[in-house]
Amino acid sequence: MNVSEMDILVVDDARFSAAVVNRTLAAAGYTRIRHAHSAHDALGQLAEQPADLVVADWLMPGMDGLELTRRIRQSDEANNRYTYVLLLTAREGVDALQQAFDQGVDDFVSKSAMTEQLQHRVMAADRIIQRHNRVQTDYQRMLSFNRQLKRQALVDPLTGFGNRQDGLRALNSTIKQAEKRSGAACLILLRVEGYEPLLRERGQKVMQQGVLAFSRRLRQAVRPLDHLCRLQPDLFALVTWQPHLDNCDPSGFRRLYENLNHRAYQTAAGFISLQVSMALTATEGGTSAEQMFDQASAELDQSLSGKRIVAVSASA
Repeated sequence: MNVSEMDILVVDDARFSAAVVNRTLAAAGYTRIRHAHSAHDALGQLAEQPADLVVADWLMPGMDGLELTRRIRQSDEANNRYTYVLLLTAREGVDALQQAFDQGVDDFVSKSAMTEQLQHRVMAADRIIQRHNRVQTDYQRMLSFNRQLKRQALVDPLTGFGNRQDGLRALNSTIKQAEKRSGAACLILLRVEGYEPLLRERGQKVMQQGVLAFSRRLRQAVRPLDHLCRLQPDLFALVTWQPHLDNCDPSGFRRLYENLNHRAYQTAAGFISLQVSMALTATEGGTSAEQMFDQASAELDQSLSGKRIVAVSASA
């Protein structure tokens, strides 16, 4: 997008700092700038018209910038979009950084350096948003292509992920890549626990919405070239190539595990919590895809009981 095409929402309860932000953005050539006087006002505006970038004060009465970010991330997930969030703050230090990033903040600018840094940070955000939009366009094209693959029975019609047959094909291909070019083929199985009781309690429509929200979060959390499959209504697979076998370790997927387990999923009937078990196995070659699926499947109960990721060595 051109500079003037990015839609920006400035959220600040203080008129003076909001005016400074507006002047800085206008001086950089941005013209589509809206203003919200509170986080609640911002959420209302975003519901009516999404923004590409939200610039918000960290400390605001009623709802602060971190809670606003969390609400924006929930809305983004439900509506399959992404909003770049930049916070303005007087807070300093590593702890503040970590707290902001853990809540999903993309970047933040110290108020003491706002006049020097804000314009450059916004321009960097603009470039990232453009790249993200290109990726989204490619992803939509991929979904269109996947719909064509349904005729070949390789794609789950609800999520757009591959099915078991497609997963076996992808894993065998990754194993061959590891054998020929080094590296390791890694398989992670993810099981949504208590799926059938939830289905009876919530109904098919709500569970479909929950599975869609789960699949979107899973897609956003993995790398673009990683391969995702839905093997059964409650069982998913992630096939990934790693440069070293040591990379296929539970610690490398802990953030994914926590992301899937510690935040509820939005449906039309409200939020539902899902417990997800994870088991992984990896090989540098000499193991079949079927064996790896069987080995990982056997460890899912241990993951459930221990509430952790379980790893098992692949054997020929």
